[in-house]
Amino acid sequence: MTSATLSITARPVRTNASVLDIRGDITASAEPALMGAYADAVARGAQTIVLNFAGMEYMNSSGIGLLVTLLIRANRAKQRLLACGLSAHYRQILDLTRLSDAIAIYDDEADALRAV
Repeated sequence: MTSATLSITARPVRTNASVLDIRGDITASAEPALMGAYADAVARGAQTIVLNFAGMEYMNSSGIGLLVTLLIRANRAKQRLLACGLSAHYRQILDLTRLSDAIAIYDDEADALRAV
């Protein structure tokens, strides 16, 4: 596990969509940053949230749990979650946990934004 500092920022890309740029480790301690960035995106009117994992260094089972929590919140609000920038390892984990059934996964941000 790395000791990277976590940074998650919401970046509006359209009037109804934002990208959450994730840099660092997604563990239990990432909850305030992840939920805060999500709330920021929603406050700006985002109905589609793209999780950009290109800068993520590590995610453990608690991080997967945070994604499930985020998915539940988004589903309740009738919002879409998309993901991009996952390494092959983490893409496989999302497949194994079946999160990929609920969160559409794209190779890169450009592909994800075409789906918005």
